[in-house]
Amino acid sequence: MSARLVSSLIALFSGVLFGMGMMVSGMVDPVNVLGFLDLAGEWDPSLAFVMVGALLVFAPAYLLIIRKRPQPVCEQTFHLSKKKDIDSRLIAGSVLFGLGWGIAGICPGPALTSLSGGSFEMLVFVVSMILGIVLSTIWASKREKVVEITA
Repeated sequence: MSARLVSSLIALFSGVLFGMGMMVSGMVDPVNVLGFLDLAGEWDPSLAFVMVGALLVFAPAYLLIIRKRPQPVCEQTFHLSKKKDIDSRLIAGSVLFGLGWGIAGICPGPALTSLSGGSFEMLVFVVSMILGIVLSTIWASKREKVVEITA
């Protein structure tokens, strides 16, 4: 079996497992997410238990297995971002992401999982999200070209 096939199968398994976890925990329901974000009103702490449960599974696996590995399972090296700056683009993107999450009551992962339920609203959300990604990528590439020309 080729390394590419193994990598793809691991990604498929991980994605299905993650999606099932989001469905079972209720994270695909915008009402639950908005209830969790409503700190000043009728706060619903149930998603905090989902996060704690995920950490209880991940932390030992990370400490005992992942951190000790000299290289990834299906790659030659780890691909980590070299960018460490907290700049205006990072802050603006974080604010936009948070506003979108708060308004919609759902973030990208659960939204993709929710597509399997056939919700038209989720389809509109995901298409809009993809459009936003495409437009911001185009804007960023044009901005980088302007910086290169003026530098």
